[in-house]
Amino acid sequence: MVDIGLVGDQIVTGLSIGSRLFLVAVGLSLIFGVLEILNFAHGALFMIGAYVGIVTIESAVGSFWLGVILAGLAVGVVGIALEAGFIRRIYDRPELDQLLLTFAFVLILTDVIRTIFGSGSRSVDGPAILQFSLDLPAGLSIPGYRAFVILMSVLVLAGLFVVLRTTNIGRVVRATSSDRDMAQLLGINVPRLYTGVFFVGCVLAGIGGALAAPLQSVSPELGNQVIINAFVVVVIGGLGSFTGAFVGAYLIGLLVALGSLVIAGAGELFPFVAMILVLLFRPEGLFGGANA
Repeated sequence: MVDIGLVGDQIVTGLSIGSRLFLVAVGLSLIFGVLEILNFAHGALFMIGAYVGIVTIESAVGSFWLGVILAGLAVGVVGIALEAGFIRRIYDRPELDQLLLTFAFVLILTDVIRTIFGSGSRSVDGPAILQFSLDLPAGLSIPGYRAFVILMSVLVLAGLFVVLRTTNIGRVVRATSSDRDMAQLLGINVPRLYTGVFFVGCVLAGIGGALAAPLQSVSPELGNQVIINAFVVVVIGGLGSFTGAFVGAYLIGLLVALGSLVIAGAGELFPFVAMILVLLFRPEGLFGGANA
């Protein structure tokens, strides 16, 4: 018989995993929803954010919060270079060309990081201010830093909804994603808008990587690990849907954490089973077709 306390601990772990997955998947969903580009390099950008955060924390500055900010900005700049220099040229090309180009950058960025930092794993502690535990009902507790990352995932989702629903920039982004040609006729600078959206998506990936660094080991292979689960999340939730990315991320997190309690090793299997079921019975995803 499974211990109730153990189930509760695994649920807390699943929520923590889900928050990390959302922070990488939401940028992927934003870029696809507006640009209709499946960016395979998004996981590598997440990994770069983690390294920038670690380097900043371990430097003379030693500030976790500055590391998160610099990670977002650095990855955003890399994203601008990728979009303006390469991806912009293939918007009207077949999806296979887009996948091949972005996958090439996965290999390039991974090798660059491996050359600079080596192949070993690195880790870092979270900020001292969050080194505490929150007591929950039924004798459960959640580390303060994990609770903070979960809260950040909620705030990111809320922030995206507020910007897209209540600001002029959000209306322009939604209009362009609905009809790019009409947006151009109305005087919207679509290439500049696309670059801006790609920048924001990459900033989210960089911040997500920096926030995830204290929760898992960081190596050049991190990007390959997270992009697989990120794609599972967006497929289950619905490509381009922020709500879908949020629900899908937490669903996958819970499946990973609780699956091992059912069958040994099932935590790695259940997310893909869930994806197969969604593709069979609702190919557009749980929230496919819904705005944001």
